[in-house]
Amino acid sequence: MMWAVVAALVGGTLLLAGVPKAGDHEGLLRVVRGYRLLPSGIEQVVARVLPATEIAVGALLVLGVAGRVAAAAASVLFLGFFVGLTVNLARGRRELDCGCFAFGDREAAPRIGWFHSVRAGGFAALSIALALTGPPEIGVLEQAAALALAALVLVAGLAVAQLRAVVHVGRRSVDEHLTQASAELRAVATASRYGA
Repeated sequence: MMWAVVAALVGGTLLLAGVPKAGDHEGLLRVVRGYRLLPSGIEQVVARVLPATEIAVGALLVLGVAGRVAAAAASVLFLGFFVGLTVNLARGRRELDCGCFAFGDREAAPRIGWFHSVRAGGFAALSIALALTGPPEIGVLEQAAALALAALVLVAGLAVAQLRAVVHVGRRSVDEHLTQASAELRAVATASRYGA
């Protein structure tokens, strides 16, 4: 059952990554170009093919169909992501939109970090392990339990990602910042009201 859980986790991650990309070709093309690793013509092909590939491979892994082939394809995808991230980080190019699950605003300054590279490498390693071991024979109930467990892990991961966007360890909390800003606004309003 562990193979099915890991396959569903990797597949679910690919689905979560592929679906938003499918609706924004221009955003994905901008991200692919930002990495500065591919010739222009190949950038266009990657931007067109990547979302469908992520969705197809993800669905195959989640459903447990063509296990070794789907896991090998996932390995190639994640190794490509790992190389792209690592090369740019080694070049000191952090001001890139990862393009992992969605795209940042054009005005925002998205940043990649070693976390992104390590995450891609971890998923590559999991995918390689899946491809090498192959799926065991399991029943429908075990497959359903594996899907449920993988879904739970993915939802927890999404929750943590959302918290990371708001809570920054080692920085002032949002409430502290807003409280200070609110006090400053009240002071300015009071001063302007009494002609100071």
